[in-house]
Amino acid sequence: MGAQHEHENHTGYSDVDEHMNHDAHRSHADRELRNVHPGHDDHAAHSGHDDHAGHSGHGDHVAQFRRLFWVMLIFAIPVIAFSPMFGHLVGYEVPEIGILGWLRWLSPILGTIMYFWGGKPFLTGGLSELKDRNPGMMLLIALAITVAFLSSWGSSLGVLDAELDFWWELALLVVIMLAGHWLEMRSLAQTTSALDSLAALLPDQAETIVDGEAVMVDPADLKLGDTVIVRPGAAVPADGRVIDGSASMDESMVTGESTTVRRGVGDTVVAGTVATDSGLRLEITATGDDTALAGIQKLVSEAQNSTSRAQRIADRASAWLFWFALGAAVITAIVWTLVGMPDSAVVRTITVLVIACPHALGLAIPLVVSIATERAARGGVLIKDRLALETMRTVDSVLFDKTGTLTKGEPSVTAVEVTTENSTEDEILALAAAAESGSEHPLARAIVRAAEDRGLEIPAATNFSSSPAVGVNAEVNGAEVAVGGPYLLSKHGVKEARIAAQWSSEGAIILHVLRGGSVIGALRLADEIRPESREAVDALHRRGAQVVMITGDAEAVAQSVAAELGIDRVFAGVHPADKAAKVAELQGEGRKVAMVGDGVNDAPALAAADVGIAIGAGTDVAIGSAGVILASDDPRSVLSVIELSRATFRKMKQNLWWAAGYNIISVPLAAGVLAPIGFVLPMSVGAILMSISTIVVALNAQLLRRLDLRPEASASAAQ
Repeated sequence: MGAQHEHENHTGYSDVDEHMNHDAHRSHADRELRNVHPGHDDHAAHSGHDDHAGHSGHGDHVAQFRRLFWVMLIFAIPVIAFSPMFGHLVGYEVPEIGILGWLRWLSPILGTIMYFWGGKPFLTGGLSELKDRNPGMMLLIALAITVAFLSSWGSSLGVLDAELDFWWELALLVVIMLAGHWLEMRSLAQTTSALDSLAALLPDQAETIVDGEAVMVDPADLKLGDTVIVRPGAAVPADGRVIDGSASMDESMVTGESTTVRRGVGDTVVAGTVATDSGLRLEITATGDDTALAGIQKLVSEAQNSTSRAQRIADRASAWLFWFALGAAVITAIVWTLVGMPDSAVVRTITVLVIACPHALGLAIPLVVSIATERAARGGVLIKDRLALETMRTVDSVLFDKTGTLTKGEPSVTAVEVTTENSTEDEILALAAAAESGSEHPLARAIVRAAEDRGLEIPAATNFSSSPAVGVNAEVNGAEVAVGGPYLLSKHGVKEARIAAQWSSEGAIILHVLRGGSVIGALRLADEIRPESREAVDALHRRGAQVVMITGDAEAVAQSVAAELGIDRVFAGVHPADKAAKVAELQGEGRKVAMVGDGVNDAPALAAADVGIAIGAGTDVAIGSAGVILASDDPRSVLSVIELSRATFRKMKQNLWWAAGYNIISVPLAAGVLAPIGFVLPMSVGAILMSISTIVVALNAQLLRRLDLRPEASASAAQ
């Protein structure tokens, strides 16, 4: 909005100020952050369950995996303990005859239960990957547990060699893989929907006129042409045109801008906005899917659905490992058969298929992600989308919404101008605060807060009154004091302060203070820049990132903030529906874009960006549309996300190389590549190496806990 329009918005405040409903202004930082599962197509492929990609039932799946893990862990203890091969490895014998001979059947019976019950997610997932001709982790796990199951029964029944008793390995496979998937799903657990948050902006009921009487109806029942009453502090139920009254409208939940906008007869208002100081009568001009709010809702949905979901690194590694293991098994079977050792061919082939199942690979990514998200949460960063976490390290352009992100999102007094010789700044500010003390308007609160911050004594005021589009009046120390915008000056026939033109060109809100009808001073109010913003911008520059600011404010306001912070590029006067287009413009230049915002109007851009980062004090819909949520309002936390992304990626690569390295080395040895020189990897040694690999991966992931994610530490690390 233009500066002239902005300072006209301080238009006087009615007596209903004390009774305003401030729900629209409440802070979200002190509430539970609620997330949304944005539809991970890659996870659906990974798990073999399409419903994992949707919003519904995700928390139930986490609970199911958790319960299944603990039940299978209980079953695994006797399966392992009474497995003859495991007993042989650690130095004891499981009784096969006599009164305790039945114990040898505990492993086959309980192992069978574990295969069909605990292994079901992997068997169905593997079948799904097979049908899709997209082999990955699920198929590899399913193949390993199936081979272990069949060979173990063959060994237990005496059909196959005793060395092929893999009941203990089957139990470990199921338990470790369930643990990995439980950790993974827990890190992805989502609890709310961005689209639901948009709908929540609408009031539960609308007050409409029917046959001359006010009747409460459901907003969904409103029709075009209906007349609706919007009380002070209430939300607009549908798009409409003002036919009676005027009010300062809080449109921050739609535009993201903190300054109220005066709407009067003939003006349009949109669903979800709030009349802060006066009541209105509206003629409904759009309902349902035709409202501006529904349009933003559609943009969010489309952006979420069109966002690319690349396959995870671990899925690719699993696919390679599947073909590697399968190829090694086929070659093993052929070679051992050709050399005239069919029994060894069976033993070696089965050993290769079982030993190739990546215990460590199953934990390599989930454990890192789980620890990273937990560590991040303690540092004030909530990771909702693991792909956003992986992508953040490649971001080279950070797009900040101005209001509520780089700035505090609320007006504050930034300067006081004295226009008479016998007055001081403190006196003018104290008089203005006294006159405004009877109002709850955001500008009034800013003036009172500024006086309190200076430690000024605010005089008592009497005979308070307000006049829409003019200002406020009160009697202070026996004199009439008035505070307001240009209409107040016109009413008293006085000129504005000389400094007003300069302040106006800078996009500031200007209020004049009159005593006895004469101007004694002027107040400059602006959206205060967060003290941490400059440090955040400088730190991003040191990391080689371009910093861009986007705002619905006028060019003068935007350029003033950009100049103070050293921002590289500015998009000013951008309408809500166009913010996503600006993200696409940056992406079209070949940039990886992280969008940081806090308003409903930011939601489409957050969803369209390569990484969407919501300020935790922002609206629910912004939080729901982002992949990363900053619980604090400190913009330096963006650096924490970058640092976490880079550290997490390093751990992922290290774990994947270690896990895959075990298989690359052990599989050929198990196949018998060194048999010509008399060495074949024993199953027992392979099992030990497998366990060591898993332990190393787990310990390496734990090192992420040392990462310092405090905003100030992350900003300093960029130096």
